[in-house]
This record gives sequence, C-alpha cells and structure tokens, in this order.
Amino acid sequence: MIKKSIVFCFIAISVLTSCKNNSGFATMDFSENEYDFGTIKEGQKVEKEFTFKNNGAVDLLITNVQGSCGCTVGEYPKEAVKPNAESVIKVSFNSTGKHGKQEKSVTITANTKDRQELLKIYADVK
Repeated sequence: MIKKSIVFCFIAISVLTSCKNNSGFATMDFSENEYDFGTIKEGQKVEKEFTFKNNGAVDLLITNVQGSCGCTVGEYPKEAVKPNAESVIKVSFNSTGKHGKQEKSVTITANTKDRQELLKIYADVK
C-alpha cells in the first residue's frame, strides 16, 4: 500500500511539473524585441512591426500598450491571440523636435507570466 502511494505521488508530481512551463499563461515570443532605425531626419515618422507568437496554453489578451513618451505609439491587436497564433505590435516614432541618439520603449501589459513585455527602438536623429 505504501509503495503504491509513493508511486502515485511520484507520477502526480511528474505530470504537474511537466505542464508547469506555460500553464495558465499566454506568451509573447517576439522574433526580435529591439530595432534600430539608424540615422533619420528630424521630423521624420518611422514605423516597425514586431511579430510575436503566443506559445502559451491560453488566449493572449493585451490590455495596454504604453510608449515611453508621446513621440512613441504602439498599436496592438484588440482581439485575443489564440495559442500558436502569430500577430504584430506596430510601433511608430515621431522624431519631430528630437535630436541625436534616441532610445524609446513600449511597455505591453498582457496576461503573460511577467504581466509586462518590453520593446525598444533606437534612432539617431539628424
């Protein structure tokens, strides 16, 4: 009887820990999470689409995308991204009034394990 209990506990623990990785969470696995626009002219507006895949076990729900300043805007899918599906976050940067090297970020709030994901863009404004 004790041997059966021990074997059952071992099997239960193995099953639970093997499913632990993404259980209950969505993921945002980006093909890249940083992008350098290089040298751009002051006043130029540039955009980058960041592609990601939800490799999680549940639908991905993005609740907010916030740029680090008013010059950086993120557009995101309003509908759920199903497990194993891909989608994009489009980041726009308006260089009006900016000079020199710029580093901006977009913070994504979603039902991922860490609750927030970060994208970064860079540009050298001349």
